[in-house]
Amino acid sequence: MKKLNLVNGAKIHESAEIDETCEIGKGTIIWKNVQVREGAKIGENCIMGKDVYIDLEVSIGDRVKVQNGVSVYNGVTLEDDVFLGPYMVLTNDLYPRAYDKEWKVVPTLIKKGASVGANATIVCGVTIGKYAMIGAGTVVNKNVPNYGLLVGNPARLIGFVCECGRKMEEKEVGNEFAKMYCSKCNKATDIKIDDYNLIVKK
Repeated sequence: MKKLNLVNGAKIHESAEIDETCEIGKGTIIWKNVQVREGAKIGENCIMGKDVYIDLEVSIGDRVKVQNGVSVYNGVTLEDDVFLGPYMVLTNDLYPRAYDKEWKVVPTLIKKGASVGANATIVCGVTIGKYAMIGAGTVVNKNVPNYGLLVGNPARLIGFVCECGRKMEEKEVGNEFAKMYCSKCNKATDIKIDDYNLIVKK
């Protein structure tokens, strides 16, 4: 059985292919059959699951967890504490053709603490706000507000989640902010009223 090797403070499986020009932070674990391409940067204390692909010059923050079978393509940026569920899909071309030699990378940003569920698809060119939660199988083709909870195809905003991941309930709605409350950790969070008004009501 192949083992994890300690390389500059990171643990890297013997089967992984790591380009010598990439940067991998201390405490990060790179599992079986992972490929990390030229110029990629992976922060500290991350986990790259089995069969993960990290493309050219991708930037990944600290404490990021990328589950099995995920490809993070050029143009995608993951901030600290992002979670990508197994086999979710990221893209980087809005008009894909196999024969188009002049195609342009369309960037995608996933902000601090956001989570994307298994088998979700993120269409490139969007920003997913901090601590947002994207449900399994959801197809995201528009920007996602901070703390937003989205499900469906196409994605629809059905509420907001706390930093602990639980859905919050509204406590007070004002002119500029809606104060949301988490019953698990008792934390209150201010949501911009413009974002709050995007909730799809049943």
